[in-house]
Amino acid sequence: MELDIVSYGRRGPGAPTVFNVEQIEQVKRTVGHSPEVMVKVSGGAREAGGARAHLQYLDRHGKLEIETDEGVVLRGRGVAEGLIADWQLDLCRSQYRPKPMAGRDTRAKLVHNLVLSMPAGTPPQKVLQAARMFARENFALQYRYAMVLHTDQAHPHVHLVVKCEHEFEPGRRLYVRKETLRRWREQFATLLREEGVAANATPRQLRGARKSLKDPIHHRLRALRFAASEVNDGNAAHVAAPRESSFMRARLSRIAKDLPAGTVAEDQGQSRLTATHVEVVNGWRGVAQTLRTQGITALASQVEHFVLRLPRPVTDRIHLQAGLLAHLQTQRRAAAQSRNARSR
Repeated sequence: MELDIVSYGRRGPGAPTVFNVEQIEQVKRTVGHSPEVMVKVSGGAREAGGARAHLQYLDRHGKLEIETDEGVVLRGRGVAEGLIADWQLDLCRSQYRPKPMAGRDTRAKLVHNLVLSMPAGTPPQKVLQAARMFARENFALQYRYAMVLHTDQAHPHVHLVVKCEHEFEPGRRLYVRKETLRRWREQFATLLREEGVAANATPRQLRGARKSLKDPIHHRLRALRFAASEVNDGNAAHVAAPRESSFMRARLSRIAKDLPAGTVAEDQGQSRLTATHVEVVNGWRGVAQTLRTQGITALASQVEHFVLRLPRPVTDRIHLQAGLLAHLQTQRRAAAQSRNARSR
């Protein structure tokens, strides 16, 4: 657990008795619900062909601009092919190792696909400028990269494709670990604030946020929600029916088989989530206590109010079970009302 802020409020060894200015500002942003940045690895490619296809997808086959690590802005159908040649991905030895016939592909990646995103309402050009500075500070003169700004969704985001092999040190590679992502989030938030954009980077556990779904599942469910909204608005004729989420169908089927009548089954993961929630709450209370000791009472009260509004976490399984039960109860009530109407 990376309980950065709440750890300051504990009275264990090494815990500070006062907050510095930077820590106080971090607390203010978090309890004030400043927009949270997102930095994640959305995939990668182990072959030059995969990297080429991803670049073509990002620039919409030449319709969008791609900005390179050399500061050059390119546009056109041949851009992806040119970048593959310029980065010499065809010379990377790892892609010529045989692909496993079954199981996980353990070959080294040629490129990482990163996404840097902000919530809806953030100026897209400021997101692009912060992403530009982020890439320059982390990868310039070390790892080749290219980026594309996407504004086709409500939240502006930048796709960043980074070559994994170092340009001048053979054998040195770019590895992205949990700690790396944490540091990148904090850095990206700082760069956005320098652009005048309110931005924050805190672990989701501190905010009581649910863990996000994996990209393919998220995109499929978003398509289903969009189709449903269009049908409700009377635009069904103009919307292609999205494919059903096989992942969600299989998951709901398993839950339905194990669901006791009228109850929600126990979930072993829930006890871990509850323990984490207790730790977070106690940590925030420690923060409030430290702030009061420093005489920062208004912020301490804000922290206490924030703690009271923290949602209690539940696992995805329990969340789906509750939704399935509610759906079944609605169906039963509708069936009962129908029977009563016929009997009159």
